[in-house]
Amino acid sequence: MQKDPFRTRDHVADFDDIVADIAARSAATRATLPMVGDLAYGEHPAEKLDLFFPPGRGGNLPVHIFIHGGYWRMFSKSDYSYVADTVTKAGAIAVIVDYALMPEVRMAAIVEQIRRAKQWVLDNIASHGGDPGRISLSGHSAGAHLATFLFEETPAPSHVHAALLLGGLYDLKPLQTSFLEPLIGITDEEVANFSPMARSQDPLTAVTILVGAQETPAFHLQAAAFAMHLREQSTKVRDVCLEDRNHMNSVRDLGISGTQACGCLVELVGTADG
Repeated sequence: MQKDPFRTRDHVADFDDIVADIAARSAATRATLPMVGDLAYGEHPAEKLDLFFPPGRGGNLPVHIFIHGGYWRMFSKSDYSYVADTVTKAGAIAVIVDYALMPEVRMAAIVEQIRRAKQWVLDNIASHGGDPGRISLSGHSAGAHLATFLFEETPAPSHVHAALLLGGLYDLKPLQTSFLEPLIGITDEEVANFSPMARSQDPLTAVTILVGAQETPAFHLQAAAFAMHLREQSTKVRDVCLEDRNHMNSVRDLGISGTQACGCLVELVGTADG
């Protein structure tokens, strides 16, 4: 039987080991970095975010928002605290966002939650030492999909200087016939309304699109198509193929100094630093 190109476990043999590792790294991050946790950005119990700060921080710091993946149905912000290690070492405040999961809620609700989280940052980050005029963001997998809704052309301006999209999903149509069908059942309406390929993005946001060399062809096609879509809108796009990386070790690398993905994240955070 042919493997589902979108089912990560079919293609990453050490999936569970990596998940356990990033959870352990994240626990260590929460134990060591200055942070303010579980700040509510909305009324739903899942509408929470964590802030992590550079040690000895000052004021007017750049801000970086990270959105986790998990096919809109699994994981949480606490699994991805480790990304804040890289962000804070680069001198920025890290905002790690949580959101409700499918099928409890539908795609429209999640997209609105992510938008509320960004608006919370714009309205409140100054009181935590951040500069709302210097925002960058990143997301992995479904998180990369959700991140695109934070730098859309309307409403303008997006206030996002740069975005890093890792292993992202930009056309939802192929997922309707994937392993996700009985789990979250993406509808035709959701495909039409929430595929980034069918929407307009802010051309002033510089975008870095990352995909692991060991990802399935489906992910490479998604990355290439969205890069072309952005270029057609006159967006500055950088394509990076991560050597010898797959869907899971690539996202773990965001928290590991010296890796290709970590270097891309540091560079991107720096673009918002003045």
